[in-house]
Amino acid sequence: MAVLTADKKVLHADLQGDSLRAASGSMVAYTGKVEFKSAGMGGGGGLRAALKQRVAGESISLMTCSGAGRVYLAQDAMDVTVVHLQNDRLTVESDHILAVTDGLQLDVQFSGLRGMTSGQGLATTTVTGTGQCAIISDGPLIALAVNPGEPLVVDPDVYVAGTGQTQMSLVSGVSWRSLVGEDGGEPFSLRFEGQGTVYIQPAER
Repeated sequence: MAVLTADKKVLHADLQGDSLRAASGSMVAYTGKVEFKSAGMGGGGGLRAALKQRVAGESISLMTCSGAGRVYLAQDAMDVTVVHLQNDRLTVESDHILAVTDGLQLDVQFSGLRGMTSGQGLATTTVTGTGQCAIISDGPLIALAVNPGEPLVVDPDVYVAGTGQTQMSLVSGVSWRSLVGEDGGEPFSLRFEGQGTVYIQPAER
């Protein structure tokens, strides 16, 4: 299996005769003998997944990198974080996925929560299985723990991903932007309960 290593704003992907899927156009350099080809919408899941993504308006354009060597991946000078999954599930905003190793399955889930609050999209991507997933963020990714009996509330504009056994709900309330007159609509936040980790970025979309 390919090995992913984050180096600030660049991802090192070491291949030893295997392959991985990465965001199209994210390759900035490579060494060795590596081939690149389009993996289509989502890089897996077939026509059903592609149709779900098209309906959601949030497709993922991925490429397959295969061979032996090191591939350097980056996108828009954003910070890179590698999340390790062991028979686990990671729910991530689709445009924050940089690369995934073999052994991980991608599927689109209709949450609608962030789309309702920020107008950015109506679907997120669920990554399941065992492997590594590289996530990009505007600034260093911040991991916040969610524990039973201790709900976590975050601004939807900074939410990037979440893992573990958590339940997400939409809550209304007064935000800082509404207090200073920068938010014309009703303010909303995302509330997480259960056990897991929520990842946010230190910059709003």
